[in-house]
Amino acid sequence: MRQALRTLFPPPRLPLGDGTLWTVCLGTLACVLLTDLLTPASLVVGTLLTVPVALSALGTSRRPVVVLTLLSVLASVLAAVSNAQVDGFSRPDLSNRVVSLLAILLVGGLTLRSREASERAVRIAEDERLLTRERLLRRLAEDMGGPLGQPEFVARAAAALQHLTGARSVEVGAAVRAVLRPPHALAVAPDLDPPAPSWLDTRLPLDFLARPVGAGNVWAADGGRVVLARLQRADDSDLLLILRGPQTPLSLIGEAAAALQPLLERTRLLDDLRAGREQLRERGELLRDLVYAFSHDLRTPLLANAMNMQGALRGAYGPLPQAYRETLENGLDANAALLALAEKLLLVTKYESGETDDQTSDVNLRTLVQGVLEDLRPRTEASRLNVERQLSAARVQGRPHDLRRAVQNLLDNAVKFSPPDGTLRVTLTGEDGEVTLTVQDDGPGVPLSREPQLFQRFRSGGAGGGTGLGLYLTRRIAEGHGGSVRYVRTQQRSLFILTLPVDGATPHD
Repeated sequence: MRQALRTLFPPPRLPLGDGTLWTVCLGTLACVLLTDLLTPASLVVGTLLTVPVALSALGTSRRPVVVLTLLSVLASVLAAVSNAQVDGFSRPDLSNRVVSLLAILLVGGLTLRSREASERAVRIAEDERLLTRERLLRRLAEDMGGPLGQPEFVARAAAALQHLTGARSVEVGAAVRAVLRPPHALAVAPDLDPPAPSWLDTRLPLDFLARPVGAGNVWAADGGRVVLARLQRADDSDLLLILRGPQTPLSLIGEAAAALQPLLERTRLLDDLRAGREQLRERGELLRDLVYAFSHDLRTPLLANAMNMQGALRGAYGPLPQAYRETLENGLDANAALLALAEKLLLVTKYESGETDDQTSDVNLRTLVQGVLEDLRPRTEASRLNVERQLSAARVQGRPHDLRRAVQNLLDNAVKFSPPDGTLRVTLTGEDGEVTLTVQDDGPGVPLSREPQLFQRFRSGGAGGGTGLGLYLTRRIAEGHGGSVRYVRTQQRSLFILTLPVDGATPHD
């Protein structure tokens, strides 16, 4: 019965529209005024003029309350004058009329106060709603923080939306030809049992794909039990968001989708950067493998070549003309240069790929430097170089072969670019937990334009030239032992300074 009455006489929707409110209130006012005019003053019908004033509270603003209060007062005064002319004027009638006017004013004042309180409550409720919405959207932004590729974005978005909306499940995937495809993620409420089914690799219903006219990027389907949203991607397949049983309004879900859209656009940039970095890594590995294979395979024929030429010089093939012996000696020198280059390339490949041996031992740097100088003696004597050495006892933890290569590169470079009859000064000192090797020669020095690239790969030409690998390897070896190498320009001299920690600091590349 009650349901039938509600169907026949549905309750009005509040607040009333301006047209409906004025019609009801003015009609009530006119009926009460007419009744008051037609009845004796002793019936006090004028008190009913408070009814249209009270009804004005159902409107959307304060203006109808004020206007209807004034109109009710005027109507009461008009009725009082009319009754006085017809029935005469008496003290009880005047008292009743004053009470009616006071009642109208009182109801009008109370209606205004209640209206203000209602508006204040509405504003507070709206502020709380906006604050809650802002807090939820801020939490969404925090959940989606950090650099994300599309797979990570989809997984984070599904979990964040489930947390935000309180939905039983949130599924995100690419809608490709009416089928949900990867990137895909499904976030389910912790208390959901059994787990929600997934639409992955399944044809989607038509109402999941066809948005109602004017629905924008968020719409409801399946009788309102499912809310869907779309995030646009650069390709043809947009991301489809499927929310089952969300506890938040569509407007909030729409704002969340709008907040996720620019984050999705950023993921493409990160994916492109990752793909480019992976391509560079693969190319770098390929080049390192090629250099390693080339250098390794080059050593065997070079060593065989050197043995054959040395045997020929020793007379294994009989007496040789002097010109042919000189040719063989030049060939041995060129062969030795190629072997040194192959060894450098192998060492560069190892350092670039991080495959250096982590095992270190105690290295006597003074003995190591003296050994390198002895190996270079034929060249220093040929150039009539005066070698001044001041070598203090110094020991470090490191890889002996690599440290020898670093010292040899510096000394070999100094001998190569020193003028005849020049002076080569080699100093080895140790203090404050560091060992410092300085190599100073009288060469022309490094041009100012080349100093910033001096310790880079393949920077040849001038002092520090050659293949462009020697000083680069020295830097990598020094850094690999926790040290450093630098170049200092002095007046008419070149000075290289190699610094290593005594206790073998943590290597870095």
